[in-house]
Amino acid sequence: MKYYLLFFSFLVSFQVHAKKDIIELIQKKIPGAVVTELTASDHFKREFEILIPQRLDHFDKKNKETFQQRIFLYHYDRKAPTVFVTEGYSARQRHYELSEILLGNQIQVEYRYFGISKPDDTEYKYLNNDQAMEDLHYIRHLFCKIYKKEWISTGISKGGTTCLIYKSKYPKDVKVAVPYVAPLPFNQTDKRCDEAILTNGTAECRKTLEDFQHAVLDNRDLMIMKVDSLARADSMSFARFTTAEAFEYAVLEFTFSFWQWGHDCSQVDPTVSPDSLFRTLNKIVGLSFYSDATCNYFEPSYYQFLKENGYYGFIYEPFKSKLKALDRYDNLPFGPRGLDLTMDVDYLKYVRVWLYHNGDKIIHVQGQLDPWGACGFIPPEGQDALLMIKENGSHTTRIKSLSEEQQKQVYERLDHWLKAKVYPLKTKNQS
Repeated sequence: MKYYLLFFSFLVSFQVHAKKDIIELIQKKIPGAVVTELTASDHFKREFEILIPQRLDHFDKKNKETFQQRIFLYHYDRKAPTVFVTEGYSARQRHYELSEILLGNQIQVEYRYFGISKPDDTEYKYLNNDQAMEDLHYIRHLFCKIYKKEWISTGISKGGTTCLIYKSKYPKDVKVAVPYVAPLPFNQTDKRCDEAILTNGTAECRKTLEDFQHAVLDNRDLMIMKVDSLARADSMSFARFTTAEAFEYAVLEFTFSFWQWGHDCSQVDPTVSPDSLFRTLNKIVGLSFYSDATCNYFEPSYYQFLKENGYYGFIYEPFKSKLKALDRYDNLPFGPRGLDLTMDVDYLKYVRVWLYHNGDKIIHVQGQLDPWGACGFIPPEGQDALLMIKENGSHTTRIKSLSEEQQKQVYERLDHWLKAKVYPLKTKNQS
């Protein structure tokens, strides 16, 4: 019994020491880090929210200004690979499927100017991809002192675009990249998105969608009254856009949202009552998207879409005679007022060219019907990369939603590229 108690005491002491070890490492290797422990789940042993002092301007060494950038660290084992999540917006505590596939650690980085990672600068002077890539490279530099095995980057949507830009700027930072539904548009209104919308599905379905848009516009006054009523009920303010403008934008957005989020044509009926028309419009687009709170939240991303990342326009010609509130039919009014929003069309061109010549060890995951997929990168023949397109897939396409044969290809390629063991997914994707 005496020896058992001694062993138990040693075991407890060892566990306490091991528990402190990762926090001590963070505090030692990452100067100024503010660490908050969170509840861990799934295969992760520890989870943390960490605020890291980040340079506001990485390219002017005389500028000493900093801001606190939030990351989430999901610790499993220092001997395991690390999945590096390049968010495009704010970050929230969540697990990505690649961390489960590789049974690895996960580091999730909130994009500058989003969430709580907001500098005091209000004119977005330092909001650009080059600064954001330096953020990622610095965080990678800090944490590779703790996690020394292979690193794999991943991101979704704007985060997927970030993943590709990061790979092009710092190709040696990660061994493999897995961007999901990542667009690389040509300009502020990439017509390839329009072409996808005009060819997706069947001709009958596309006509139903257009007839629906006409039907809600034909009930314009009643629809705007319903937007006003919704605003009062949900305490939404519409100062940036009037409710009439919000309604018309929602009508133009309807087909993009329909295909982006994988709706079914059976959900749309242009012959139903005005109440039902409004419910369908609100369900598929969401009028709250045009409220002041949502516009303010997404304003930094619109700034980037319009300045560097590119975006999509609207198919407005069939409805122009019925649009009375809008004086333009693009997304420029969603950007910050009073700033130069001229796009640098060469920025993503560099990324596309780099990917064409150097884009090995990248798995591009796309949904067939997602309009953003029309702006996705297509690896050239012979490149050691994968393009996985889910049939009839949407912007929610993930590895978990691919066919069994496609998943097998993904796992085999990861196994070929990495030293880490691959664990095929068995549970529902959480990201």
